[in-house]
Amino acid sequence: MSLINYITQIQFDYGAIRLLSSECERVGIRRPLIVTDRGIRAAGIIDTVLDALAGTAPVPIYDGTPPNPNEAAVRDAVAAYRAGDCDGIVAVGGGSAIDLAKGVAVCATHEGPLQRFAVIEGGATNITAKTAPVIAVPTTAGTGSEVGRGAILILDDGRKVGVISPFVVPRVAICDPDLTLGLPPALTAATGMDAIAHCIETFLASAFNPPADGIALDGLWRAWRHIERATREPGDRVARLNMMSASMQGALAFQKGLGCVHSLSHSLGGINPRLHHGTLNAIFLPAVLEFNQHAPSVRDEDKLNRMATAMGLGNGAEVAPSVRTMTQRLGLPTGLAQLGVTPAMFPDIIRGALKDHSHKTNPREASDGDYRAMLEASL
Repeated sequence: MSLINYITQIQFDYGAIRLLSSECERVGIRRPLIVTDRGIRAAGIIDTVLDALAGTAPVPIYDGTPPNPNEAAVRDAVAAYRAGDCDGIVAVGGGSAIDLAKGVAVCATHEGPLQRFAVIEGGATNITAKTAPVIAVPTTAGTGSEVGRGAILILDDGRKVGVISPFVVPRVAICDPDLTLGLPPALTAATGMDAIAHCIETFLASAFNPPADGIALDGLWRAWRHIERATREPGDRVARLNMMSASMQGALAFQKGLGCVHSLSHSLGGINPRLHHGTLNAIFLPAVLEFNQHAPSVRDEDKLNRMATAMGLGNGAEVAPSVRTMTQRLGLPTGLAQLGVTPAMFPDIIRGALKDHSHKTNPREASDGDYRAMLEASL
């Protein structure tokens, strides 16, 4: 049975941040906690957010989000939420801040540690309508977490897990490309490749969801044409708008599931949280594409050639090498060895990938040996 469900209200345009106060009022948030990171605060973006909330009571701010959000940060932010007697969250930042906010929304309103809500622990059924409302304000164009039904968080035991439920989907996404104009080139490139990986993996996932396929393909079309311009010309408003849209579109299609790119990235990111998720996705994508070309659903629906058309390529055989070339042109690492990953780490990476929730939705089942071959091809 296919589930086709789109529930987030999205305010999308330059200047959309001015709608924040009215959107808080609409969803019943009167005492928000702002969840962000110190870089976003230092960049002055939180001042813009506070201006948009003018007239609201003093707003507590948690700015301790780490690059890969973890259970300790969830606990700290929950304490700030409760100390401020808050009734909702405004998440401002990239996927890390938005995912952390989702973890806080669950843990501030339910009993038990974060592990209790991890999907691999059967935790989805433990998340209820009591979850605090979240309004997401993305400042990067990559993760699409502002419309996603999950959060990726690192538990105290080191596992990088998904907390997934319709109840964690933000009530509102305020997508204002103005907030991405100051994003540095390297981060623009890495988050942009994250968006491309999302559009590709969701499109390739075998679940039947034609609307999601159409959204993902259009997102791929936008990202592939604009990622270099956004990286090289940070003030290009057309490129920034299209990258923000591609990011949002890839995540709208998440309900189909992802695949081996993400099971590998989640696993390795849990082992070394300093590694950027989007960069890992870019590195793994060519090898996983080559593996998935033999999946029956990929062949039967001519998916590689359809992606090639969206990317302006001649045929499906060009997709994987073109991704590798794009990654190189953007100045990102193209191999795991450049990040300090060694073959000695492969057993732990594979063990985590086989347990990851994205492993199950890859269009072709991957074995221990398959993952090893993908890692060797990505080294």
